Amino acid sequence: MAVCILSVLYVWTLYNIPILVVGVRHLRRSCQKGRKKSSLGKERLPTVSIVVPVRDEERVVGRLLKALLRVDYPPEKREIIIVEDGSVDKTVEICGEYAGRYPDQVRLLHQSVSNGKPSALNYALKHVRGEIVAVFDADSVPEPDCLMRAVEYFEDPSIAVVQGRPCSINADENMLSKFISYEEAVRYEAYLRGKDVLNLFVPLTGSCYFVRRSVLKEVGGWDDKSLSEDMDLSARLMNGGYKIRYASDVRSWQENPVNFGQLFKQRVRWFRGCMEVSLKYGKLLRRIDRRCIDAEITMFGPFMFVPILLGYLLGIYGFLGSIHPDVFSTVMAQGTMLLTTVTLFLIGMALFYVTKPLKVGNLLWLPFIYFYWSLQAFIALYAVLLILLRRPRVWVKTEKKGVVRNFALNVGSW
Repeated sequence: MAVCILSVLYVWTLYNIPILVVGVRHLRRSCQKGRKKSSLGKERLPTVSIVVPVRDEERVVGRLLKALLRVDYPPEKREIIIVEDGSVDKTVEICGEYAGRYPDQVRLLHQSVSNGKPSALNYALKHVRGEIVAVFDADSVPEPDCLMRAVEYFEDPSIAVVQGRPCSINADENMLSKFISYEEAVRYEAYLRGKDVLNLFVPLTGSCYFVRRSVLKEVGGWDDKSLSEDMDLSARLMNGGYKIRYASDVRSWQENPVNFGQLFKQRVRWFRGCMEVSLKYGKLLRRIDRRCIDAEITMFGPFMFVPILLGYLLGIYGFLGSIHPDVFSTVMAQGTMLLTTVTLFLIGMALFYVTKPLKVGNLLWLPFIYFYWSLQAFIALYAVLLILLRRPRVWVKTEKKGVVRNFALNVGSW
């Protein structure tokens, strides 16, 4: 059993290391070059429909609408569609106020009964008019050049979807929010960047993404029953042969969980949703195509936390002297530890480059990764049990407080 677990971890780590290496190398080069200004003329700009589903978001929706109205994009070529999804707080009043003040830019759609985010997105899809559909969450604060940079990618007709980079707006609120902000920075700027450079599967992440309306219609929009509508859409796009690009220069700021209760609820939904999508689209493995194979491996990722947890438990059991490993098991364990060390080194390099200004002190967060991975592993195990026990799917919304705690931001105008 120990050998089987170590073998799975060995292969998984060995597969992902080259992706991280490529991502870190590309990240280092991009840090040296800096961000380029958009070069598209007004006459070449496509129309854009910005869709935001909201429910009980009175603390953040006003900030979002203010930021969207300040986006550097011709007002006549964009529309903001707010789908109010059964709120019981002041969300409706706030959205209605903006729709009344800016009737030519903001449209408010209302659903009296909430059936989750994907249902709200599908309702909006019936009303969009833009060539490009942009999706943001209620706590998002897109940067002013977000749309302009995103539409540049669609100059390439082979690109169907662009995934931007969500950044943490409350990274400095506490230790957990800081750690999650670093985790997501490495995930986007090293892992997804590496996948993009290698022309592998780039999954959507729920917010700050842009998709051609014609493509959305072709694949049938979002799955109302999915707990991970972004991953489900990613799988269907891959199944249809469409290309997703990761755009690190397209940025939006959003909140991260600040306590373990929020994190647990959020990740259970993410993990279970992703696991169910991986089982649903196992047919992708029938194709002899590296992108399809990579897609299934990526979607299978949350399942890998289970052998990681078992590996931790076996390590503790062995440390207590209850296991007497043979030579092969010892070699496998040492090999896995070596690959894990290499992974941690690459994560450390990514952390060094991903923060502004560059800080060697970010490497001090690396020892906490083991604890964090252990926590994630227990959450993933719980998600597996929910699937095995066929518990009802429940869309749990992560509560937002509208807190801005990131010392790298200039937030005076928000």
